[in-house]
Amino acid sequence: MTRDALRVGRFSQAGGIYLVTTATAGRLPVFADFGCARMVVREMRCLAIQGDLTSLAWVLMPDHLHWLIQLGHGASLSPLLRAFKGRSARRTGRPLWQRAFHDRALRREDEILPAARYIIANPVRAGLVQKVGDYPHWDAVWL
Repeated sequence: MTRDALRVGRFSQAGGIYLVTTATAGRLPVFADFGCARMVVREMRCLAIQGDLTSLAWVLMPDHLHWLIQLGHGASLSPLLRAFKGRSARRTGRPLWQRAFHDRALRREDEILPAARYIIANPVRAGLVQKVGDYPHWDAVWL
């Protein structure tokens, strides 16, 4: 699927909850580097501090990010992700992200916790760690 095809019909609602997945350029495992990973986490937290979003759960894998967010009022998903990707790429001084991202709106309350569990269990499913607590790059508001 092309980047433009992913945009067709995309609508983001202020206050909406979205599961976002985005990958690194070329799916390179750049976040295997601890310092690079923590820099991206700092950029994620900056968006939350600014009030653009509430970060509900996330995991930064070596070559991609799963992020469950609630948009702030007046925030729109595409510009928000574009700003995040641009700022984090500038900090590394190289292309960091694929241009496209995948998102899924969670419209029912009973979808949120299963999505969060899916996100934080990703390193275990990928065989990177035996238990979630051993992986350094994740968080969830429920813990």
